[in-house]
Amino acid sequence: MDESDQNFRSDIDTRIMIPSLLAIVIALCGLAGNAVVIWLLGFRLRRNPFCVYILNLAVADCLVLGSTTAHALMVLIDYFRVIFAFYNLVINVVLLFPYLAGMSLLSAIATERCLSIVCPIWYRCRRPPHMSGVSCAIIWALSLVLASLESLLCTVSYDLCWLFDFFLCTWLTFLFVILCVSSLALLVKVFYGSRRRKMTRLIVTILITVLVFLLCGLPFAFGWFLVPWMVDAYGRLPYIWFNLFSCVNSSANPIIYFFVGSFRQRQQRLKSTLRMVLQRALQDTPEGEEPGGAAAQGPREQAESVV
Repeated sequence: MDESDQNFRSDIDTRIMIPSLLAIVIALCGLAGNAVVIWLLGFRLRRNPFCVYILNLAVADCLVLGSTTAHALMVLIDYFRVIFAFYNLVINVVLLFPYLAGMSLLSAIATERCLSIVCPIWYRCRRPPHMSGVSCAIIWALSLVLASLESLLCTVSYDLCWLFDFFLCTWLTFLFVILCVSSLALLVKVFYGSRRRKMTRLIVTILITVLVFLLCGLPFAFGWFLVPWMVDAYGRLPYIWFNLFSCVNSSANPIIYFFVGSFRQRQQRLKSTLRMVLQRALQDTPEGEEPGGAAAQGPREQAESVV
């Protein structure tokens, strides 16, 4: 009986250690990629309204990856028993705060891009000049308040904890609806209708980022509210896998930016720098109208240009 218990424990430890190690490796790679994005957008590129959102999203991804790395390290060294009470108090703020900020920022990016296409006159003439910065500040403050209240209420009262968790679930559902509706509106405006909008690299970047978030980032929100039942039945195992998917989501965003920016740039690949690639990924002009990247010319056009 003791041997079977030891085998079961070793099996559980293996299933916990493998996703924890994967989360640490992915998170370190994602931290490097998001650090490059923050450095380029913060110091090397001229920022437009969407660059401000992407910069704040990269900061939120760094916080998610850093907190997830710390969580995985704590799992590996089995440090929960020593600081269990302190861990329960802090983990909600450390993990939930950047996740709420990242999801809110992504919803704001998709919503503003949708408004710029659906209501172009308002966007060009009536949009406040500092709307991106103010929106990001409000999102960060609101996410910190919600995460702190969730942590405090769950340590004070069980009933208040469930009520606030229900409110958080409603808030995340609202963000999810906004994200899906704005993304679908972008797709409809680009591919259907009488006034179809030309596809730009910025639209491709937003749509791929939203898709990756729905596949890898959204399970963390569902798992957050299912953890109390899952911990009783399965231990910490499901929660660790949700953290791993969250790491994949936050680490994939820099890859998306540089992939979209370098797509169809084979001739200039050797000359392109990371700054140029990221700048192309966030350009809101069609392919043939990109600055410094005119449409390909035929032999006759090249002869005329030479003459």
